[in-house]
Amino acid sequence: MWGMMSEKAENLERLDPVWARIRAEASEIAEREPVMSGFLHASVLNHDRLETVIASHLAEKMGNAEIGARALGEVFEESLVNNPDLGETLRADIIAHYDRDPACRSYLDPVLYYKGFLALQAYRAAHWMINHDRRATALYIQNRASEVFQADIHPAAKIGRGVFIDHATGVVIGETAVVGDDVSMLHSVTLGGSGKEDGDRHPKIGDGVLISVGAKVLGNIRVGECAKIGGGSVVLTDVPAYSTAVGVPAKIVHGVSSAQPSRQMDHSVEPPEGDGS
Repeated sequence: MWGMMSEKAENLERLDPVWARIRAEASEIAEREPVMSGFLHASVLNHDRLETVIASHLAEKMGNAEIGARALGEVFEESLVNNPDLGETLRADIIAHYDRDPACRSYLDPVLYYKGFLALQAYRAAHWMINHDRRATALYIQNRASEVFQADIHPAAKIGRGVFIDHATGVVIGETAVVGDDVSMLHSVTLGGSGKEDGDRHPKIGDGVLISVGAKVLGNIRVGECAKIGGGSVVLTDVPAYSTAVGVPAKIVHGVSSAQPSRQMDHSVEPPEGDGS
């Protein structure tokens, strides 16, 4: 029996290393901290795949008297379980949170506890819904995610994979916003419109961008890849790739200190060494 279990674990590690690691972490904690055992079995260890863990956990967090957890869980499973692209994306999001947040000590942490990760996965389910002519359901998920996780992400926005939303409180991402791969942002970031205009009215954020705490990027403008937006800045015009924008209104002050600011998570606005700016 033990040999069969070991072989199954080895196959899981080979086929789905992220899920295998999460199961191992949950098992270790359940054994070490008995008070957590029931919760970890119900939320993780009784499931056979990561997608159902996410669907079930979101449903438990977001279900209420209007739509209960069981019905909402079926909605989340419909979008997550039957969509291989979403499965790959949520795994990339887990790794992004683990790699970029020094407080994150395991792959399990964001799955169970981090509002930014959970708000992002609720958005991904809602995005799938709105693209399958389920607008009312998508908007309901958006509303509940905003209430539960304090992050308001419109389901029609387009967000890439490997995205890290730290803390999430106060994050707002508008309907026509586009966020590339490997983007990192902190709490109170707004990707919003600049007025009452219709149509394409929200920012386009390139791959690898770092947006620091409280920054507001407003209007149909472009932030080039691997740029950095300083904390509290208000960005109203395009930001070139590999540059740092700071201030109210934001101005370009110099280049970036690393080729991948969103992964380095360096929020300083001092010019990089050798930059004469």
